[in-house]
Amino acid sequence: MVNGAKRVLVFDSGVGGLSVLDAIVASGHALELDYAADNDWLPYGLKSDEQLRARVPALLSRLVDQWAPEAVVVACNTASTIALEPVRAALNVPVVGVVPPVKPAAALTRTGVIGLLATPATVQRAYTSDLITQFAADKRVIRFGSSALVDAAERKLRGEPANQSAITEAIEGLFGAPGGAETDVVALACTHFPLLSAELAAASPRPCVWLDSGEAIARRLAHVLIAEQGTARLRRAGFTNAESARPSFKAFEARGFDVFASISAAPAFEATPLDDFRSA
Repeated sequence: MVNGAKRVLVFDSGVGGLSVLDAIVASGHALELDYAADNDWLPYGLKSDEQLRARVPALLSRLVDQWAPEAVVVACNTASTIALEPVRAALNVPVVGVVPPVKPAAALTRTGVIGLLATPATVQRAYTSDLITQFAADKRVIRFGSSALVDAAERKLRGEPANQSAITEAIEGLFGAPGGAETDVVALACTHFPLLSAELAAASPRPCVWLDSGEAIARRLAHVLIAEQGTARLRRAGFTNAESARPSFKAFEARGFDVFASISAAPAFEATPLDDFRSA
């Protein structure tokens, strides 16, 4: 371990957490970063609350036992809004979750119209409605839920063309809604979506701020760990379905990951290093 570096596990249902990991790396702190994706259950938005409250704490508890991080980042909006408290109860290390960036979006808007782009599950949550009531009650908030954008981000990270129809559908859902033409800030409330920010901005009918939670999470993590300034080192990336994730390994290798692992099925969730992890 790099002298003074703190170990951190970044967790998501798929590759979306890479947008958060990139922000953590860019924050300039001495951290050793592991990544775990429960891609066998992707997308989380199609699972029930009860399923996620049972699975996510169990999976993370086993990974904490095996990889010994000093903090866990739940870089998934769906998991954070549903299972964050059970995760915190199950782990003996600090847990940092994701909050849809409604508050900063409300502070940034000049037109008073905010777009909220999330998965269908996050859009419908009472948690999201409470955030809007608390921080954006005097704004028009246009919500649009998309599972297709999650798939588009996963495809992009595999080196495939992003699904343009998913981009078009999201843009029309936001800007085509009543009052949506005045939207000047879009809160990206799914960690997959910042991976598509260039495509979304290019398709937008007007200039907008595309706001995500990555920098806020990085700041919170550094505060929780009292992390020293320095360079982050990327170590292991584990997947609950390593074979289906293999095409995206190049994106992980490009960031500096050099050990890949297969995480076995519940309840063992055993992380076993892959001898042959090179992507095609």
